[in-house]
Amino acid sequence: MAVIENSKVTVVGAGSVGSSVAYAALIRGSARHVALYDIATAKVEAEVLDLAHGTQFTGSSDIVGGSDISVVEGSHVVVITAGAKQNPGQTRIELAGVNAGIMRKMMPQLLEAAPNAVYVIVTNPCDVLTVLAQEETGLPPERIFASGTVLDTSRLRWKLAERAGVATSSVHAYIVGEHGDTEFPLWSKATIGTVPILDWVTPAGDRMTVEELDQIAVDVRDAAYKVIQGKGATNYAIGLSSARIVEAILGDEHAVMPVSAVLRDFHGVDGVALSVPSVVSAAGASPIRETQFDPKELELFRRSSDALAQVASTLRG
Repeated sequence: MAVIENSKVTVVGAGSVGSSVAYAALIRGSARHVALYDIATAKVEAEVLDLAHGTQFTGSSDIVGGSDISVVEGSHVVVITAGAKQNPGQTRIELAGVNAGIMRKMMPQLLEAAPNAVYVIVTNPCDVLTVLAQEETGLPPERIFASGTVLDTSRLRWKLAERAGVATSSVHAYIVGEHGDTEFPLWSKATIGTVPILDWVTPAGDRMTVEELDQIAVDVRDAAYKVIQGKGATNYAIGLSSARIVEAILGDEHAVMPVSAVLRDFHGVDGVALSVPSVVSAAGASPIRETQFDPKELELFRRSSDALAQVASTLRG
């Protein structure tokens, strides 16, 4: 497939996350046209107006939006952020029931307006909602996937880069599994440049220990809770990471990103959406089947799968 000309991305949901995705897409020039859709008319119109007032400074993108579903028409990518937000102390899975109901109602309408779009689900719990939305719509798994652990991976690389004294882009490490409490890093494949993570000598002259890496993994997993406790929502980083996913699709980049699509016989996991390194292009997301896990990581991966399968089955009922 080729780079999409005259590209359009629609962000569904004008809350703090959706508005941040639209803002990031505008300032990064992720798409030629950015649209914002929400059923709350006054809120979405105000957000669009605020964003439009800054378009002198954002290059060639324009912004439109409103509460009519026609806003979504002609979209090449639809980013879904609509739903109840995560409250302090609330897990992503506790959000599931409320947001599953919103997703079921919304997906047929969106699909009618943009039948050929690639759908990216950011609303939490994004992995479970991706499974339900894929079943609801019958879309091929590559065309409806979650933002997954793209942000978690960015958090991990940032922390490792700080400790290692290198640029974030020089850290090659992934968070995989659920975007949530059972996520984990693929330490067996983590490197700084070409150097395995435990062999890297830091500016202080020491090496990272297994215990230190375990603590970093915990800090990354719980980072959202810390941000939510302090300011009520995570929005800037998820806005940027979502815009980056949009660019990989619209630019037909074939970029490797840890997004979450419904897996089919992937290391024994079937019918569950989990984040694994995937090739993201104009066709959507294609999990890299050759991804290797060590025995402990495979055990963690299947534990993550079991946890999400359980939640999905309760929501189907």
